[in-house]
Amino acid sequence: MERDSLVVVGLALLVALLVSGCSLLRIHALKTGSYGKWRRIGERCILSLLMVTAITGGASATFNAVASHCYRAQHPPLGSLYVVDGYKMHLYCTGQGSPTIVLDAGLGNDSLIWANVQPELSKTTRTCSYDRAGFGWSDPQPGPRDADHIADQLHKLLTQAAITEPVVLMGHSIAGLYIRAYAARFPDSVSGLVFVDSSTPLQEERLPVDPEDANWRVELLELSWPYVLGIPRMMGQCTHEAGFSEAIGKMIAEDQCRPSLWRAIGREEEDFTQSGKETIHTGPFGDLPLLIFSEDTRQPSGSTSTEIEFARIFNEMQESLKSLSTHSRRIIANGSSHYIQVDRPDVLNRNVPSMIRQIRGEVLQPNDYGSTKVE
Repeated sequence: MERDSLVVVGLALLVALLVSGCSLLRIHALKTGSYGKWRRIGERCILSLLMVTAITGGASATFNAVASHCYRAQHPPLGSLYVVDGYKMHLYCTGQGSPTIVLDAGLGNDSLIWANVQPELSKTTRTCSYDRAGFGWSDPQPGPRDADHIADQLHKLLTQAAITEPVVLMGHSIAGLYIRAYAARFPDSVSGLVFVDSSTPLQEERLPVDPEDANWRVELLELSWPYVLGIPRMMGQCTHEAGFSEAIGKMIAEDQCRPSLWRAIGREEEDFTQSGKETIHTGPFGDLPLLIFSEDTRQPSGSTSTEIEFARIFNEMQESLKSLSTHSRRIIANGSSHYIQVDRPDVLNRNVPSMIRQIRGEVLQPNDYGSTKVE
């Protein structure tokens, strides 16, 4: 069982024991003390409720950790594990050919999020998805979780896997910063970049923020504690993630119910601004082939002024990514959300293979560099 899970289970059981012990002592004291009838009844009800809550929480957290451990023990990694800086990292490669596409997931996701894309891309060339430290089947690693450190770890992982030729990096959301850092640090190791609704450096300084979401640490805590206590599993939410096959959807749902996942999310979120500072001056990358896929930001009627402003600025930042290369193109996936690889995998599966063939010289270069279109 993962160390974080053991800590969670231990703390949950310790709290349950302490609350139960103290409650029982107080209930015993009420019997011998000279207290009024209604005070004794009231305190007994409150203390009994506290005991039931603490015991239920401890049992739920324990069951969640054990169930998660057993599931992962029965479902080994899809790919191979390599040792990077003394810790295991997971890399899953399918298909054959060059250049290799390396898929990097957004915050809170792992290699499984590419399940609707990797099989199709693998028909054209070798395609590898990987898990950053603390996600999927990769061990957590100590130290900073900023773009430069993450790019260095990916380079070491690819070296361990004997992938030494230039690769095409494809990053979703926050991973857009990580592939920019990689391209800046290892320019001779990159033959193309693909941004999938990518974050942009220091975007938090430009995008309007809802006051209720201003304190991300509080929001992250609110999101994580039910998973730590195993509440989603008790409610049947760890069974399947919509938009995927039954097997992959189950694996993704199980992964989301791991308490340790939220620690990994928090560590990268803490270094998000630092990642922005490290990548704000990366590029331009000359005529490096570059594809930008963006979500559909058109706002429905009734949208708030904050939502409209957010969409406008986000669209501007996506458009600005084209300046990173003279051979860039932007495609807006009609009707998609932030998860284009889930909502509109067809757009990725159609355009990325074309980019690979262009890099190989098998087809003519496009005549619409610098364009933005909707598909």
